[in-house]
Amino acid sequence: MNAPEPSGPADLQGLRDPEHDPRASYALEPEYVAGLATRLRATSGETTALVSPLAGQPLAHLPVSQVSDVEEAFARARRAQEAWARTPVAQRSAALHRLHDLILDRQDEIMDLIVWESGKARKHAFDEPLHVALTARYYARTLPGLVAPRRASGAIPVLTRVDLSRVPKGVVGIISPWNYPFTMALCDGIAALAAGNAVVTKPDGQTMITALYGAQLLEEAGFPADLWQVVHGPGSEMGPAIIERADYVCFTGSTATGRDVARRCADRLIGCSLELGGKNPLLVLRDADLERAAEGAVRASFANAGQLCVSMERMYVADQVYDRFVERFVARTQAMTIGATLDWGNDMGSLISAKQLETVVAHVDDAVAKGARVLTGGRARPDLGPYVYEPTILEGVTPDMTCFADETFGPVIALYRFSDEADAVARANAGDYGLNASVYSRDVRRARALASQIRCGTVNVNEAFAATFASIDAPMGGMRQSGLGRRQGAEGLHRFTETQSVATQRLMRFGPAYGMSDRAYARMMTVSLRALDKLGRA
Repeated sequence: MNAPEPSGPADLQGLRDPEHDPRASYALEPEYVAGLATRLRATSGETTALVSPLAGQPLAHLPVSQVSDVEEAFARARRAQEAWARTPVAQRSAALHRLHDLILDRQDEIMDLIVWESGKARKHAFDEPLHVALTARYYARTLPGLVAPRRASGAIPVLTRVDLSRVPKGVVGIISPWNYPFTMALCDGIAALAAGNAVVTKPDGQTMITALYGAQLLEEAGFPADLWQVVHGPGSEMGPAIIERADYVCFTGSTATGRDVARRCADRLIGCSLELGGKNPLLVLRDADLERAAEGAVRASFANAGQLCVSMERMYVADQVYDRFVERFVARTQAMTIGATLDWGNDMGSLISAKQLETVVAHVDDAVAKGARVLTGGRARPDLGPYVYEPTILEGVTPDMTCFADETFGPVIALYRFSDEADAVARANAGDYGLNASVYSRDVRRARALASQIRCGTVNVNEAFAATFASIDAPMGGMRQSGLGRRQGAEGLHRFTETQSVATQRLMRFGPAYGMSDRAYARMMTVSLRALDKLGRA
């Protein structure tokens, strides 16, 4: 059913006819990829093959890094960071503005690379340059206020002055996933650079070319070349090598791997931010606009073929509207255009790999074997692409089924009825995850009240995920087993800094004046504290 993947350069020698076999030639010009690969620090002499999920066509062979390359990357990044930290904030902001403009100018090229490497629909690929441009513009505009020194209240009014400053961590290690190869490769690092840090990044091996193009854009925007280092290799080797050398780590991926990252960071007493798994719930209340809810549910469930950390896999629908909603939702899902192509017009694209397809097939087959009903979808479509799977709606999913609590990370959504809203919230909060949720209701005040009871880092009212995801001023991240820390907003930048307090004391010292006893000093300080409290002093 699935097209075989070439295992190395020798496979390419046997490819014969590009006209009849899309796997017979590189989809991208080798010279183009070679130019991007100059930004990759890799001296092992080994290469790995990148294959497009669109039709199994080879994309490139990229060199693989070794631990000594990680060591060299950090050495270069540290030297560059020392000068960058002294660069005026205005110059950093200007580079971010140039990056914003470059991304918008080059969006077609960026989308091409994203689609070639990930197989997603072009309209979902567009979300990535859009999000990164928004991020660059946000930090370009807000950076002066986010890192400006400020005054804090001193212990003794007038006599104690306290100045607070933001000191860059140093070199930030970023381990990014394949599902949003441009967004995840750059969005955390943009904030790290803005704060005065350098970055060593290991993008996922399946989407290296898109990440390398992002590195090229950073250099074109005016960021020093050595400030952004890229390595490529197995996560089991590169990940620990990065964590052992970084001053802070960003990881996006599975909860199991996130725990290991957190343990390794704890051993070194360095900070980390982790965006991990999710089993995100969507609630359709009895007074919801059903057309709007059905439209949002399609995007919530099937954007990027469900390979989105904040997409929905559980949907709770009020009894009063269940049948009418399901009719609309199924109809909209069946009307979707599915295709694995570079063109606009597809509502959903491909899964990224055979492994991802196997997971989706296993979850759906297990559910059906145990009594779940498929309302639409439920099958692979090799006629459209080697890893295409239809958008699938399940009913009757029970706790003994794998997809009930485990993250599928594919175009599969399970529907459940509810009669009591408190019960719906309790079921939305069930399980270990808490990344994203959504509530649909015409009564926005009531919906917000319910949203505040859902234990997720982001909750959208009358929207699937874009309202929070695209609001760069709003921090984004998970609760419970869905992660630690936040990206976006002030928190998304401040995590890459240490706060330094410098206090200057005038006249009065902290201790008894000459000739004053310790007991008299204690009494004087007690009287002073009571007076400051009456004056409303913090």
